[in-house]
Amino acid sequence: MTSPTLDTVDGLAGLRPDGVVAHLRRRRPVTREQLQASSDALFAPLDDREFPLTERLLVAAFATRLTADDATAAHYAARASAADAGRAEVVAGEASASATAGPFGAYTEEGLRAESTDGRRYEPGIAVRAALGERLTAAIAHAHLLTARPREAGSAALDRLLNAGWSVDGIVTLSQLVSFLAFQQRVAAGLRVLEQSTPTLEEVPA
Repeated sequence: MTSPTLDTVDGLAGLRPDGVVAHLRRRRPVTREQLQASSDALFAPLDDREFPLTERLLVAAFATRLTADDATAAHYAARASAADAGRAEVVAGEASASATAGPFGAYTEEGLRAESTDGRRYEPGIAVRAALGERLTAAIAHAHLLTARPREAGSAALDRLLNAGWSVDGIVTLSQLVSFLAFQQRVAAGLRVLEQSTPTLEEVPA
């Protein structure tokens, strides 16, 4: 019998094909396949004219590094560097410098206003805009907003993307990308912890 092929999350979590965690994942094939299908749709798109793959990888490298310096961030950093080393270096520096715990933001609901917090805001500098271009600069700024201050991602934020040359379809995909990455990174981090504390199937007592 051939060994199961590792999918993206298996690789990010460092799962052993013969490990308990990988075995448990394979017992939920639909969930596993849907997560991989989402990854494929975003990073192996049939049509990337509105949001080119290189830009997707650069945004992914930025968004994942904002919240953790982990295997997922390293994975997308490597892919972004392979696609565009110069801009990937700039993106990595910006992500490290603007990383934050978040999320922050102001609640408008009466019962929640006391829980409002005003944390870090991100505004790309002139040098970054020159290195990345207005379009990509707007994308990483929006990724930071969605990650750190999601309650403020309203019409003004969308207008900034439109003014930077983003289409409506491109904005939708950008938002989907950032949301997916946050989920994928959390799943991989949780599985990684489980993997480090569980044996292989051969080590499990009969």
